[in-house]
Amino acid sequence: MATPDLSKLTISREQKAFSGKKGGRRKWWIIGIVAIVLVGAAVAMSSGGGAVQVESGIVASAYPSQAITALNATGRVTAQRKAAVSTKATGRLEFLGVQEGSIVKAGDVLARIENRDVSATQDQAQASLRAAKANLEQGMAELRDAESNLKRSEDLANKNFISSATLDGAKARYDKAKAAVASLNGAIGVAEANVRASGVSVEQTLIRAPFDGVVLTKNANVGDIITPFSSAADSKGAVVNMADMSTLEVEADVSEISLSKISVAQPVEIQLDAFPDLRLLGKVSRIVPTVDRSKATVLVKVEFVEKDKRVLPDMSAKVSFLSRELKAEERKPVTAAQAATIVKRDGKDVMFLIDNNIAKLTPVTVGAKVGDLMRVSGVKPGDKVVLNPSEKLKDGSAVVIAKK
Repeated sequence: MATPDLSKLTISREQKAFSGKKGGRRKWWIIGIVAIVLVGAAVAMSSGGGAVQVESGIVASAYPSQAITALNATGRVTAQRKAAVSTKATGRLEFLGVQEGSIVKAGDVLARIENRDVSATQDQAQASLRAAKANLEQGMAELRDAESNLKRSEDLANKNFISSATLDGAKARYDKAKAAVASLNGAIGVAEANVRASGVSVEQTLIRAPFDGVVLTKNANVGDIITPFSSAADSKGAVVNMADMSTLEVEADVSEISLSKISVAQPVEIQLDAFPDLRLLGKVSRIVPTVDRSKATVLVKVEFVEKDKRVLPDMSAKVSFLSRELKAEERKPVTAAQAATIVKRDGKDVMFLIDNNIAKLTPVTVGAKVGDLMRVSGVKPGDKVVLNPSEKLKDGSAVVIAKK
């Protein structure tokens, strides 16, 4: 058997080394390319994927009255006629018939102080008056009898049937009865005065509404001690505070340098902070002729031409002094936007709405100016739009809202 030639099985070390070096270089090239791709993707993602960076605005709901507003001011609602209702009497409160928000009429009894002592005094005075009147009746009867007796005596004296002394006695009795009646009439006058005085004392224990209005606050409860000036410890002065809601007005501070823009009876639009969508018509009622030097302002009082039951004292209000009366169609809100959101594309007015970070070209119709805004149609209040869109912004472009 022939011996195999083992020399053919030898592996060339130079060839293997060269082959390994070539494969390693290729692997590092691939890793480098992948790394560059990943870095580029990360940079693209961080930069918004080629999205255009824009500033945004909001389509608003504006009122045409802004275009004819000469001056704006802030103030608060107050009642022209209001009262802290109390009493001149001092005593313990035993009845309270109202609470906050109660509607009352003038003369209604709101509360009552314990009055059994003054009521007893009044009963005593009334009894004295009745006794005085009864005494007067008795005196009148005696006067009538004395008058009849005097007439008979005069007839008999004319016929010389009685003496002059008897006639003088009849005259004296008549004069005495007449004087007694006058005295009894005076006693009745005193008794009636005592009744009125006791009635005043009783009335002072009844706390009545001075005018038609609404109870704003309740300052005392049954059992509290009520005093006219609340000078004693743990005592109350005013039982309730009330206001005539028909006399509500707005008091606004106006800078003295702007006073020339305001005149009495000038039309006004009133907006309440509590109800932003409620706008009520008013007019300037009066301008207080005093300047507050600490604030350099003048107090202007505005009355409500339109009434609303939701308006309450001490509410904050914004007052727009108008250059003319508002028309009916000017009282309704309109859609408006900043002029910087409207651009021309192919000769047409358009806006770019932002929807899911995509700019959508939307044709609009531009109307009159409303304050600092422009009236537009084709969009709705609350839409987010691009502010100052550039020429490179196209319909469907991806956008990123710039952080302010």
